[in-house]
Amino acid sequence: MTPPNSDGVSTPSFRTGVGVDAHAFSMDKDREMWLAGLHWPNEIGVDAHSDGDVAAHAMCDALFAAAGLGDLGTNFGVDRPEYAKASGLALLSETLKKIEAAGFRIGNVSVQVIANRPKLGTRRSDAIAALSGALNGAEVSITATTTDGLGFTGEGKGIAAVASALVYKTSQVSR
Repeated sequence: MTPPNSDGVSTPSFRTGVGVDAHAFSMDKDREMWLAGLHWPNEIGVDAHSDGDVAAHAMCDALFAAAGLGDLGTNFGVDRPEYAKASGLALLSETLKKIEAAGFRIGNVSVQVIANRPKLGTRRSDAIAALSGALNGAEVSITATTTDGLGFTGEGKGIAAVASALVYKTSQVSR
């Protein structure tokens, strides 16, 4: 239920969440790189329980936080073998189901990838399409940055992402 504003008109009940994910690049040269729902051939992937897609994982965390449903580990952790090697897009789709079941809809999700590689700019529109598609057409934006040589991402040891999500309550659901 949305509270009425001063004019007595119901307004949406918005909530926000933040999510972060980071992984080290794998020593296994055959580990595939998945980022923002896309396969990146000729890039070495990261060590992770699932595909290690930091952009998708940070988005899941932000959505769970906004809806008050825990985090990535609570919902898809290493103690859940059915999610071993799961794609980031599959996890986003599952996240969408969970937040909708709790009575929420997505306003938008924004994610920033922090890494020296891969270079996201040339595939940004494909990444947006993939991530938005996993969220049933929700508004998604994606940016990228480096850390000018600072920290594990700047030293080329890994990759990270930070996401924010805006959701709104569509119904009263008891949890």
